[in-house]
Amino acid sequence: MVLSRIFSFKEIKKRAGSPDYVMLISFIFILGFGLLMLSSASADLGKIREGDTYFYLKNQLTKGVGLGLAAFIFLYFINYRYLKKFSIFLLLLSIVLLILVFTPLGETKKGATRWIDIGPASLQPAEIVKFTFLIYVASWLSGKKGERRKENLKEGFLPFILISGIIATLLFLQPATSIVAIIMLSALIVYYIAGGKKFFVFWLVFAITLAISIYAFFTPYRWTRISSFLDFIKTGEVTDTTGTQHQLNQTLITIGSGGIFGVGYGNSVNKKSYLPEPIGDSIFSVIAEEFGFIGSTILILIFFILVLRGLILAYRIDDAFARLVLVGFSSVMGIQVFTHVATNSGLIPTTGIPLPFVSFGSSSMVVFLAMAGVMLNISKYAK
Repeated sequence: MVLSRIFSFKEIKKRAGSPDYVMLISFIFILGFGLLMLSSASADLGKIREGDTYFYLKNQLTKGVGLGLAAFIFLYFINYRYLKKFSIFLLLLSIVLLILVFTPLGETKKGATRWIDIGPASLQPAEIVKFTFLIYVASWLSGKKGERRKENLKEGFLPFILISGIIATLLFLQPATSIVAIIMLSALIVYYIAGGKKFFVFWLVFAITLAISIYAFFTPYRWTRISSFLDFIKTGEVTDTTGTQHQLNQTLITIGSGGIFGVGYGNSVNKKSYLPEPIGDSIFSVIAEEFGFIGSTILILIFFILVLRGLILAYRIDDAFARLVLVGFSSVMGIQVFTHVATNSGLIPTTGIPLPFVSFGSSSMVVFLAMAGVMLNISKYAK
């Protein structure tokens, strides 16, 4: 009975003015579990680096969850249709922020310039673009000229390529290759669902893949990652445990250490000294070690329910803008969760992608909570 309601197309819409409770409960569960896992994964790191076991948890609560909940509440209570009116302004603002990254306000960490220093906190514009660009694309394709933009090369596809190219270029320069792939793939899904020609979509996928491949080839450390991953696929084992395959080796060891039921909450051994980025890129490995195959599978299932629920709701409503926003946000969440888990599991090359609502990072947390607010708002108001 419960599963039938979760996956049912008929039960997705409740009485007017009520949010989708399956979606709401999924968001609450993932957020709460994410904070618990961050507390566990960051305890030793916080004590060693900052002298405070709860340093990273406190930071996430104040700068990430605090601001994120403010965005969530605001976007939940105002009608989502206002976002359509301000979509171009939001996009232009995010492009300005991307440009500011390359000014003296920009902050460089680990060889990448992706942040803007705003005093006590740092802002990552690339995360904001996940929100604003998809809002803009949804608005652009659902407007008065939406029908022509879906199928017309001059009025639709070429402008879509142009704005996508500007954003992709600014992200490549940071560099933020993985974020480019996630945003552009999600935007393409929105374009396709809106009714875009398959021919256009196929060639744009080809062009994006080619561009990323060429960029990776001429970026030594990225090409080394890909070559190392291909060696792992070919041999079926990690051959360079101290070099390019070090992170993959440690994530696989950490996941394997959890077994079926895990070692227990807070008892991960690898997070203390062996696992790179235990609070960010590798946090799923910590989850798998502490909660085992069963616990990590349940978490993936909750994410799956959340994404699927968003897509089912998109299928059920008539408002084109709301439908495309749901498809876009559900795609971003689904692709990012898959990328994070697949990276940790050795299914794709190593990327620096956080797990939504779980990994440490205030900009990411704020943006995903903002997405959650909009999705629940749509579930409440859209028809």
